[in-house]
Amino acid sequence: MKKLLYISINLVLLCVISLTVYYTFTRRTEIFAQSNLQLNSKVLNVNISDKIQEIKRAKPAEKEIRAMYLTSNSVALPVRVDKFIEQIKNSSINAVVVDIKDYSGQIAYDSKVPLAEELQTDRDLIKDLPNVIKKFHDNDIYVIARQTVFQDPELSGKKPEWAVRNSATGGIWKDNKGLGWLDATNMEVWQYNVDIAKEAISLGFDEVNFDYIRFPSDGPMKLMQFANLDGRTKAEVMAGFFKFLYDNLKDEPAYISGDLFGFTTERTDDMNIGQQIEDAALYFDYVCPMVYPSHYPSGYLDLKNPAAHPYQVVKVALTKGEESLAAVTNVRAKIRPWLQAFNMGADYTPAMIEDQIRAGKEAGSYGYLLWNARNVYNYLPSK
Repeated sequence: MKKLLYISINLVLLCVISLTVYYTFTRRTEIFAQSNLQLNSKVLNVNISDKIQEIKRAKPAEKEIRAMYLTSNSVALPVRVDKFIEQIKNSSINAVVVDIKDYSGQIAYDSKVPLAEELQTDRDLIKDLPNVIKKFHDNDIYVIARQTVFQDPELSGKKPEWAVRNSATGGIWKDNKGLGWLDATNMEVWQYNVDIAKEAISLGFDEVNFDYIRFPSDGPMKLMQFANLDGRTKAEVMAGFFKFLYDNLKDEPAYISGDLFGFTTERTDDMNIGQQIEDAALYFDYVCPMVYPSHYPSGYLDLKNPAAHPYQVVKVALTKGEESLAAVTNVRAKIRPWLQAFNMGADYTPAMIEDQIRAGKEAGSYGYLLWNARNVYNYLPSK
């Protein structure tokens, strides 16, 4: 009887062991995953399902931009930002261009770019730049960072070995306004500006607009001394810089644009400043010629005062620009001009601003940027 009992118990144990082995084998993946999940949850001190996954910001959908320019001083004042937003709501404007590095060379916010921190080339003027950008975005306003490049008295003064040198004095060369310029042949200067642009994009800007992407145009020109021309023309140097910007920023979630002299739309030379619209159009998303009628000389198009004829000047300039790009293969850029919204050469009325906008549309340009250095926009185009 005892023997039968022992046999029965052993059979039951054998069945239990067999079932356990079978269950473990057939469900091993699930059991192992659950075990690791519990272990990882303990190590991370959070539930795996609650972990936040970083989502990379995407480049905004392309649209025709109609922008107004704002200085960093304007954007530093919340009350002014609110007023500009109210103005924009009642107009066809859908974007702003904000200075982050202007003619002074100073970065307008508390920058974390290592060289800017080391040399203190920044100033904490715009206190909470990401929040300012968010406020514009909340009102469906596209935000462009304007960044001057080679005209930079701030960095050239603190890093004189990177500046254009005066061959007569051995010191820093300066233009007619007494401003120092960075040596456009110096690739460390290029990198410094790329670092600033990447930081601006990380703060939320939809686009970076590069200005003063050229050699100096006035001052004691024959005394300019550059470190690394190496037999290259100024146009070749600048074309290399345009490519450098593209190569380093093409994967960033923002567009890039370049400001050009108005005459680049029709001149076949580089005007001794290195700018050729055909070169720029290969690497920027938008090229922005400054076709301010007041900046064209008397006699242009046989006009005694071109500023008084905004439609004619802008129409011809931008039509020639479109023709120039049509002859170039692999063009990336669209033309989006800077238009005059300030009094110079003539008192600029609403009709004169509208004439420029109409001329740009007829010439095939893709939007526009309005410039008023004082940010006094008594007129904005209506919806």
